[in-house]
Amino acid sequence: MAIVFHKEQNYFSLTTNQTEYQIKIDRYGHVLHSHYGNIVNQDMSYLFSYEDRGFSGSPAVAGTDRTYSLDVLPQEYPVFGMGDYREGALELENADGSYGVEFVYKEHKILDEKYSLQGLPASYRNNNEKVSTLEITLMDDITQIEVKLLYGVFEEKDIITRATKVVNLGKEKINLLKVDSVSLDKNLEKELDVIHFHGRHNMERQYERTAIGNSMFSIGSHRGSSSHQHNPFMILCDKETTEAYGESYGVMLMYSGNFLGTVEKTQFNQVRSTMGIGRQGFRYPLEKGEEFIAPEVILSFSNDGLTKLSQNYHTFIKNNVVRGEYKYKRRPILINNWEATYFDFDEEKLLDIARESSEVGIELLVMDDGWFGKRNDDNTGLGDWFVNLEKIPGGLKNLTTKVNQMGMKFGIWFEPEMVSEDSDLYRKHPEWSINIPNRTGVRSRNQFVLDLSRADVRDYLVEQISAILDSGNIEYLKWDMNRSLSNVYSESLKPSEQGKFYHLYVLGVYEILERLTSAYPYILFEGCSGGGGRFDAGMLYYTPQIWTSDNTDAIDRLRIQHGTSFGYPINTNGSHVSAVPNHQTGRITPLATRGMVAMTGTFGYELDITSLSKEEKEAIKKQISHFKENYDTIHEGEYYRLSNPWENEVFTAWQIVSKKRDKILLNIIRTRQYANDPIFTVKLKGLVESSHYRLIGTDKVFTGASLMNGGWEVPRAKEEYQGFEFEFEVVE
Repeated sequence: MAIVFHKEQNYFSLTTNQTEYQIKIDRYGHVLHSHYGNIVNQDMSYLFSYEDRGFSGSPAVAGTDRTYSLDVLPQEYPVFGMGDYREGALELENADGSYGVEFVYKEHKILDEKYSLQGLPASYRNNNEKVSTLEITLMDDITQIEVKLLYGVFEEKDIITRATKVVNLGKEKINLLKVDSVSLDKNLEKELDVIHFHGRHNMERQYERTAIGNSMFSIGSHRGSSSHQHNPFMILCDKETTEAYGESYGVMLMYSGNFLGTVEKTQFNQVRSTMGIGRQGFRYPLEKGEEFIAPEVILSFSNDGLTKLSQNYHTFIKNNVVRGEYKYKRRPILINNWEATYFDFDEEKLLDIARESSEVGIELLVMDDGWFGKRNDDNTGLGDWFVNLEKIPGGLKNLTTKVNQMGMKFGIWFEPEMVSEDSDLYRKHPEWSINIPNRTGVRSRNQFVLDLSRADVRDYLVEQISAILDSGNIEYLKWDMNRSLSNVYSESLKPSEQGKFYHLYVLGVYEILERLTSAYPYILFEGCSGGGGRFDAGMLYYTPQIWTSDNTDAIDRLRIQHGTSFGYPINTNGSHVSAVPNHQTGRITPLATRGMVAMTGTFGYELDITSLSKEEKEAIKKQISHFKENYDTIHEGEYYRLSNPWENEVFTAWQIVSKKRDKILLNIIRTRQYANDPIFTVKLKGLVESSHYRLIGTDKVFTGASLMNGGWEVPRAKEEYQGFEFEFEVVE
């Protein structure tokens, strides 16, 4: 069994194919964390340290035993205010204003199914795979507050999920000030690093690896979304861990709003990492009988380096997070008109793009921003979801019919969460926007954020979007969000409830998406927030792909997609070929290089195809044909990072091995060229040493051992930023 309660020794073991997670109930009923890592089949609580530690007090239950302190013991769900001075996972204010609460074990359940979370995205059992749930209930007898710790064990995926529920069974209201989904304690046998993914708009998920010192490290967002600045995912690993060797732990929050992740190295060389909803602006009142549900965290452990950890997440997200018709179905190759026209387009221009696109094999035309209301720039019209008949005189039914007659699908852009000051909706319902009374709000793109904590706003959006989707044959929807939340206040909440808003806003986003994706299961939804400002597992539950970045420059994308790959699979990454000089950087890169980078994603185009030469269109035809031929390998295969663009300025290389392990794609982009170049090689991964691999297009055959140990020479470039792709197939 994946979950076993060892009654005599009073501990739980949660076991997957290659990992084990242990939870110990000690003699006083405290629930402690005793192990996460390789399978050990042994109660690891023998490593707990019991000594008299100065300034580390003992709980009342321990009496005069000065060797027992919660400030030293590894805890499964630590709380603030009761003698553990490290970062707590839970902080709450009791009705009397105190912060004290002490949880002890009450009961547990083991279920042969995966738990779900009301109102929140959560991973799920896929087909008949082995998944089980452990629910441990903790109780504070004085306040009658209950905490339920939820664990989902995916045996075949080496994934353990965690979530938390807080239930107020007492007689009076309490205030939740911090509710993390997970806390992990680890004794420090080796020096550890933390890998995280910082950034900014147009340069998201930039890889950074930092040594953990005696300090508090944190990442997070209080922008109302998971943000461009930090991704809700971090990795703890040994200092010597590489892509192919060493221990690593992944902690990924399945949530799209404010978050906080911390890593703390303590005075006794212990490391505690936490992840959950951000505490800034969070003060959640919980009335008698009410329950608060914290979002899910996806944990994974690898003893075989960072590549294996990433592959664990890739497999899990593709199979147990992403839902809907396009979970496995091939996604259409699209062209988006944004960088081709921006706001300056009409129906005829769109039809010209569709006509040219259909001739080269593109399958979907996406009409981006500017089709609605009086939207001729980014200062007006948001919220007025009716067609601009000056641009689209025949309406959407007529336009979609014409596009469909060319053999193309049709898609559309929305920014549902926003409202422009200059809009009919804002003039009619100013109270529907987020703003503090008697204050002028912070302006960003001259748009405000709609109050999605309100049911009437959510109903309005579903009604308006549904009317548009019903007005023509629309098969793709891009969901954008182009500003952060500020001046947070809801007229529908009491003053004492304003601290609920950030979380209620995210729940509102999820509700709208659930209603729409359920009503229109055939539509491919793509998430976006100024590109990658809300790229997280929570959104992937509703939108199987996310626009990776508004930066379409192929060379910048190497770093963006490199960082993204640590947690998220290729087929969730919206990636397009754009024009040169690139609109964000001015860089000029070969069309082949742009195609190669975009194919490491959902693949599409973001340019004015009507202005391309005959030769460029022929090259696009070949790119599309190549992508279709290799779609299954690219989207279902195993992804390997062969270089780190933060450390290697000469080239960036990656490799994909097909699911059947019979085909290999090796991609190399030259990012720096020298006169009289040195010789560089790259070693392939994931091959079978004794198998033979033929370089497609030649009669040259290589053993797996030679390619993995000797490697492959990086070609010299004949032009700047030249890309090279090599295809190998297994031969008998």
